[in-house]
Amino acid sequence: MLTPAMNPSAEAAAAVDTAVADLAAVPKPWCLYVLRCRDGSLYCGITNDLPRRLDMHREGKGAKYTRGRGPLWLIGSWCHADMSAALKAERVFKALGRAQKEKWLEANLQPS
Repeated sequence: MLTPAMNPSAEAAAAVDTAVADLAAVPKPWCLYVLRCRDGSLYCGITNDLPRRLDMHREGKGAKYTRGRGPLWLIGSWCHADMSAALKAERVFKALGRAQKEKWLEANLQPS
């Protein structure tokens, strides 16, 4: 038998639906992320849904560069104010040489 606590009212159900919709409407932050490929090379990209994007890379549906270079390891991610800021950070990172990228990563990674 259902008690009132187990059978929420229509108002309670509507409140839950509204809360879920509000969470879905919250914009996700844009992040710069860096992957290390099996061959030691680095891949840098941006996304506003990092778990989904990592899954895409690992399934071979991400960037052409990462296909066939797995396994891939997430080195780090850094959130930015908006897509424009993330794109700018990506452009700056990609313009660095390999040694400079490694130094940047060393300086900007939080110890685990």
